[in-house]
Amino acid sequence: MMNGLKQSDPAIVPVKSANKGTEVPAEPMEGRAGTKGNPRGQSTHRTQGRDRMSQAAERIRQAATRKPKEKLTALLHHITTDVLEASYFILKKDAAAGVDGVTWMEYGNGLEERLLDLHDRVHSGAYRALPSRRVEIPKPDGGTRPLGIAALEDKIVQTAVAETILVPIFEPEFLGFSYGFRPGRGAHDALDALAYGIEQRKVNWIVDADLRAFLESSSYCPLVHLSCSNRLG
Repeated sequence: MMNGLKQSDPAIVPVKSANKGTEVPAEPMEGRAGTKGNPRGQSTHRTQGRDRMSQAAERIRQAATRKPKEKLTALLHHITTDVLEASYFILKKDAAAGVDGVTWMEYGNGLEERLLDLHDRVHSGAYRALPSRRVEIPKPDGGTRPLGIAALEDKIVQTAVAETILVPIFEPEFLGFSYGFRPGRGAHDALDALAYGIEQRKVNWIVDADLRAFLESSSYCPLVHLSCSNRLG
């Protein structure tokens, strides 16, 4: 759910009120975990890359907050080799490979040269994402759920764009009681908020809705595109 009045919490805060736009919050103050640190022993250069990604994201967030109705353009220069490197190390090391069969460990061989080449292709317009590898995940009811697995290089670009550009722009737009696919939030946070609301508020009815094959429908992607295009020019 989007909110043009920006009633959500700031993008970087130690604690937050989950329903900032309401008179009485439906859940208590929630602690927000900080950015996960890199394991000990990683290089200073790698840590600096993560810091630069955070700095770029914060600059974009401030610009989006200062001028909420202005379309943002010329953001690609924020996708640097340091940001791509930080994105690589954010990815899960044991994740399944995409259609190219390249794993996280394999891509790490000659990482600097690979990322320089990827950076050049992204900025020259030569970069093209590969098709996702489709797998069928079993469901409890006996059916299957289709899952698309992107190639590792595509995951790097997607993570860089999402973390550095999209999240700083769109995160302040969401209402505090929105939990889906937001940084620092998850299904357990939503369940905690629901339990607190049921116990502390007078509740007359609860609606549980599930849109079948929503992510696979033809109307899904255009809606997302429309939402993004309104802000990104």
